[in-house]
Amino acid sequence: MIKVGVWGPGSMGVIALRGVIDHPELELVDVVVHSDAKAGRDAGELCGIAPVGVLATQDPAALLAGDADVVVYAAGANLRPLEAVGDMVSILRAGKNVVSCSVVPLVYPDGVDAAFTDPLRQAAADGGVSFFTTGIDSGFANDVLPLVLTGVSRVIDSVRVTEMFNYATYPDEAAVYEILGFGKPPEYQAFAATPGVFTFGWGPVVHQLAAGLGVKVDRIEESNERAAATESFDTPTGHIAAGTIAAMRSTLTGYVGDTATFVIDHVTRMRDDIAPQWPQPYISLPPKDLGYGPASGQGVYRVEIDGSPSMRCEFEMAEDHDHDLGARIAGSSRMVNAIPAVYAAAPGLLSALDLPLITGAGLVRPVDGPSPDSRLFQF
Repeated sequence: MIKVGVWGPGSMGVIALRGVIDHPELELVDVVVHSDAKAGRDAGELCGIAPVGVLATQDPAALLAGDADVVVYAAGANLRPLEAVGDMVSILRAGKNVVSCSVVPLVYPDGVDAAFTDPLRQAAADGGVSFFTTGIDSGFANDVLPLVLTGVSRVIDSVRVTEMFNYATYPDEAAVYEILGFGKPPEYQAFAATPGVFTFGWGPVVHQLAAGLGVKVDRIEESNERAAATESFDTPTGHIAAGTIAAMRSTLTGYVGDTATFVIDHVTRMRDDIAPQWPQPYISLPPKDLGYGPASGQGVYRVEIDGSPSMRCEFEMAEDHDHDLGARIAGSSRMVNAIPAVYAAAPGLLSALDLPLITGAGLVRPVDGPSPDSRLFQF
């Protein structure tokens, strides 16, 4: 059994916490939390199941001195990336591997400024351990999935990955209304719309795609557009007034020479009909009364590869028809499922290009196992 600690059971980390508890090859040994409300509570209670005998603490000292082999670091880092890097450096120096989703550029460390990677690289070497960042986007949907699809190409002209995401049910209200700026007037300078921020966060993915295909990106261009609501409406997390921002599109284009070869496109909305001229999920699917159809209708990840043959793949995730929750479960589960491979890897900073195929080994439910309803997440 691989002993695992979880640091930061928030919107992603609490799902990873449940995944570690459920995984047959992993043993939960430590939990570090930030809020007073979670401190002292059993890890099972935090993720909606029976107690498991591991109590959450706000002091990371016990985790750092404990016997965890791997730590899942999922603390929020959108506005504190260097502080999060400092936390992860301390974990690596303590001789514990790290799997994270917090500082998204680190999905491809070779594409990140040395101010972020040098401390991690040195700490991993000192601790003799490995570091890996993953998720869905950044992560599986825009690194592993497109690169796997290119494996059946004869010629590749360009690769485009588009995220179409409805944020109406996203549980982090600060991220939705402050960082993304939804519900704010057009003159509000949202952090996510600040020039250069999208390049910082997702530029490394562009370089990772290029590295996976054996070429080098010569330059990256960034664009950002926002769209206002034409009428007021309410969402499960807040109110969007007419005239305030209700959708945003951020695009990175990576050029190989003078050719636009790699594109990362993010289209985020608070209601599906906002900015209809921007990319939309393909909705001409079989009706649900036939037993199949769109899992949520709220969003997909689309990979388009121009070449021979040309390809288009739409990847949709949902939990109880909720695209946001499905994406968070998938991103968190990829962290958990990667733990054995990261634990076995040589010390250093890793990307998806350095690891073997990550599967759901050990997760197939036995015929006489619990019914699906008994395992639904209760966040």
